[in-house]
Amino acid sequence: MEEGLRERKKRETRQRIADIAMGLFLQRGFDNVTVAEVARSADVSVNTVFNYFRTKEDMFLDRSEETEDLLARAVRERRAGETAVEAVRRDFFEALDAGDWRYGMSEGADLFAQRVRESPALQSRVRMLDVHREERLARTLADATDADPDDLTPWLVSAQICAVVRTLTRHFAMRRMAGEDAALIRADIREHAERAFDLLEHGIGDYCVRWDTSPPASPSASCQARNVQNL
Repeated sequence: MEEGLRERKKRETRQRIADIAMGLFLQRGFDNVTVAEVARSADVSVNTVFNYFRTKEDMFLDRSEETEDLLARAVRERRAGETAVEAVRRDFFEALDAGDWRYGMSEGADLFAQRVRESPALQSRVRMLDVHREERLARTLADATDADPDDLTPWLVSAQICAVVRTLTRHFAMRRMAGEDAALIRADIREHAERAFDLLEHGIGDYCVRWDTSPPASPSASCQARNVQNL
């Protein structure tokens, strides 16, 4: 459905507020910026800000919905014959090569991470974001494999995939905050990631293959799963 004028203006206003807020947060620190200052800088009222963002943390993490769904979406959109691990691996390296933000390895990721480390409120929200991302991936895997409600396999697989992604992202951020060159870190990250995904594939690499070539009718479309070893 085509986006209407009203919806477009609302989306643009929300994005403008988020962009201005992030600029202030990165420049001065999250806890040193008030919602009123964001409103003044964006030339809107405080009430308008809260119409778009429930909390100040929501402005900093304005892409949280997309981030939480990142790995689940990679699995939902996996190619025919592609496993869950292969789909995430492909998406990770595509983002790494493009310098895309979604795995935390883009320009400015170090300052973003520094601001999170400085704020207990942001640290708490990021931990919850990680929990929600892991839950979404687990439920997507369970739907895709028609897993029994008592089957822990989707949750175990999700935990392992998320741990790999989280560790690689943290490694990049820590080295950037230490002042290392981003290009050199990405080259090292590539080697670490290849090894990490190889380790995953030896244990869960054949889990959740898409056998058909047509898109599933729903997120719960059937997908045959092989036995999982070495979890």
